[in-house]
Amino acid sequence: MTAVTTTTAVPAAQAGEPPQVRRRRRLSPGRRLPAARLIGPLAFFALWAAASAAGSLDPAAIPAPWTVLRTAGHLWTDGTLPTDVLTSLQRAAYGFAIGLAAGVLLALAAGLSRAGEALIDGTVQLNRAIPTLGLIPLFILWLGIGETFKVAIIAIVVYIPVYLNTHAALAGIDSRYVELAEVQGLSRFTFIRQVVIPGALPGFFVGLRLGVTGSWLGLVVLEQINATSGLGYMMFQAQNYGQTDVILVGLLIYGVFGLISDSVVRLIERRVLSWRRTLSS
Repeated sequence: MTAVTTTTAVPAAQAGEPPQVRRRRRLSPGRRLPAARLIGPLAFFALWAAASAAGSLDPAAIPAPWTVLRTAGHLWTDGTLPTDVLTSLQRAAYGFAIGLAAGVLLALAAGLSRAGEALIDGTVQLNRAIPTLGLIPLFILWLGIGETFKVAIIAIVVYIPVYLNTHAALAGIDSRYVELAEVQGLSRFTFIRQVVIPGALPGFFVGLRLGVTGSWLGLVVLEQINATSGLGYMMFQAQNYGQTDVILVGLLIYGVFGLISDSVVRLIERRVLSWRRTLSS
């Protein structure tokens, strides 16, 4: 019997050429850029300055950035701006603290108890469906036109997103963790500390960021209603006198406060949830 020899074509890589290694396509966003969140705002201000220098913007409608900065310096030196900024920060802080505490406590009560969910969740959903700023006339009748009604409205604006996201995170905890805690015989306090809180933290931080933003959005409206101080009051007075530069000063300060507070919350979130491996980490 004659042996049949079969030959196989030798690939080019086996004929002495270096092997072609197929590179794996990267699907992740990549490494973080340093100070990445400042790139967008700085680009916006650069375009604003370039358009103002080129004469493309009407100075009466949109003053140049250097004009706005000069106006902010005048307001700061005469003592008007520090007083208004401090008043706005106090209102936002009081309302945010009350809303944060209410949102977390209500979410825990509704997420850990069927009776609590029956009493609380429907009421919060009803409150969410009612425009919060539409409650202003009613709250003025109840609480007067002083600081109390402003703080109460800000608290409502804050507690709703905190509650919704924290409650959703609690409801999304895997039931197998609950069963494992029951098998291990964990106490109620230990169960909340080791299972509930870690499972709810991602949703809580989402609600916290929305609540921080909501506190500033509510403040800018409330300070234009029966107020005698604050950034919103300053902007309202500037509107009456056609001072566009003063209005832009107030808007920029609100924007800076919002950016700083959101960045602080994100920094805390990354530190607290450092155990998570996500696209943003």
